Amino acid sequence: MKNTIKSAFITGAGSGIGKALAHQLASEGASVFITDINEKDLRTTEEELKQKQVNVQARVLDVADKDGVFAAAAEAETLFDGVDAVFNNAGVSLSDTAEKMTYADFEWLMDINFWGVVHGTKAFLPAMLERGHGHIINVSSIFGHIGVPTQSAYCAAKHAVKGFNESVFYELQSTGVQIHSVHPGGVDTGIVKHGKHINTVSGKNDMESMQANFKKAAITTPARAAEIILEGVKAGRYRILVGKDARWIDRLQRWMPNHWRKIFTRHMEKTQT
Repeated sequence: MKNTIKSAFITGAGSGIGKALAHQLASEGASVFITDINEKDLRTTEEELKQKQVNVQARVLDVADKDGVFAAAAEAETLFDGVDAVFNNAGVSLSDTAEKMTYADFEWLMDINFWGVVHGTKAFLPAMLERGHGHIINVSSIFGHIGVPTQSAYCAAKHAVKGFNESVFYELQSTGVQIHSVHPGGVDTGIVKHGKHINTVSGKNDMESMQANFKKAAITTPARAAEIILEGVKAGRYRILVGKDARWIDRLQRWMPNHWRKIFTRHMEKTQT
């Protein structure tokens, strides 16, 4: 029997996967508490969701702000008389070499992509444990399984989320609360457009080329990504791979770790400038 989500809290809901999740959940009749740091995008999503005649709450939120996350979580718990599912989805991108990357940029990404997930998990977990049910959906990436040049900060954060999720998974067994580790491949969102992209291995980054390359690699739509995630959550699956590219990369790097690195190096030599 599949799990039913009657109320959800979603970070990064102003665009991309978060927005698609909010739309699909609202279409199913769920109450949604949506958050995003971009108020303009958030309000657009809010107005769209209100057309579905469901309970929609929207708050501007920086997930790096622990106190802000806990306050929003407490408000959502009160307004919805408990939250069934929290989607810790908000994230940013950063491209730079480990040599040249500033600590400020590294910390900026980690505060959002890793600590934002931790804040969202800890803010909701006690109430879910007390009720004996709930879903925590933490978005890692296929880059939580592999490393990519100029993505050391992003990969570090996504590997950290993966490890965090797996540890919490064991802690939650027999509690009625489930954690789900989501690993998207290339999804056609604005994460590159709105990120910080400074240096490639050989020099300064060309944003136009980077966005074009990302567009070619982003083979999954946000709507399809949301469908896969929700199907996995409702089926009670812990690990959710999003997109055929994520599935193939996962298999290749596990089955042939050394050969995979050779294949990926050759691929990057063709695409990385």
